[in-house]
Amino acid sequence: MILLDFSGVCMGTMLSQNKNQKLDEGLIRHMILNTLRMYNMKFKAKYGKLIVVCDGGSWRRDVYPEYKASRRKNREEGTSGHDWTEVFRIMNLVREEIIEFMPYSVLQFDNVEADDIIATLVEATQEFGQHDDVMIVSADKDFIQLQRYDNVKQFSPMTKKLVTDKNPSVYLFEHILKGDSSDGVPNVLSADDVFTSGGRQTPLTAKKIAEWSLTKNSLAETMPSEVYRNFVRNRQLIDLSYIPEKITKMILDGHNASPQKGNAKVLNYLISKRCNLLIGCASEFFS
Repeated sequence: MILLDFSGVCMGTMLSQNKNQKLDEGLIRHMILNTLRMYNMKFKAKYGKLIVVCDGGSWRRDVYPEYKASRRKNREEGTSGHDWTEVFRIMNLVREEIIEFMPYSVLQFDNVEADDIIATLVEATQEFGQHDDVMIVSADKDFIQLQRYDNVKQFSPMTKKLVTDKNPSVYLFEHILKGDSSDGVPNVLSADDVFTSGGRQTPLTAKKIAEWSLTKNSLAETMPSEVYRNFVRNRQLIDLSYIPEKITKMILDGHNASPQKGNAKVLNYLISKRCNLLIGCASEFFS
């Protein structure tokens, strides 16, 4: 199973264009489709069918309103120099075209992130009789935690290399302690609104991380109560084993109900969209 993080691939493609330059829909479509073709050819012999995994919002905002709030604010204020309305229009358009014309399953659910879908499908491979090899195509280091399973690998489209860590469990624990500023998640010493209020995080030292890593007591006993409360906050947001059960059930039901799609529409689609450089290798898109 090849699990491709669609948003990550699209963002990497579109944001590689010059800022303040009008996005070329045809060029972006070509680049996204060519990326799918490339990873389908690279990995399908060992890992099987490619599944396109898309973001559909996040349940995490319901439990932590500051989640990715700064990211949304920057887009609304236009400080990045990118036309986000056009970025998302092209992403959504190409996603719908992939659903209709390409042989790949496309999974997207309301209020569910691509991370949730990928983690749920990976967990399902641990069940008896479902131990498929999995390749995650994403630069997102949050997926390192899933490498605790020996059937899971990750390839970064950004570095063109495998993403690895010698101890995924240690990585996850430290990630929870440090938080994730790109997602608006503070470290465990800092308040919920430290980013949205314009404040600064309380520094978290390597010595303190080591102390908590080596403790033989429970963290609830070792950490001050407010710090432990923040640890629980971060764990729910970062640790992919804490996805709500109703979300994982929806994902698995949706995946199991995905229609089987053939290859017949691929060539006509590439011709109709004038993807001239891809027409000659249409068979490389085949499932």
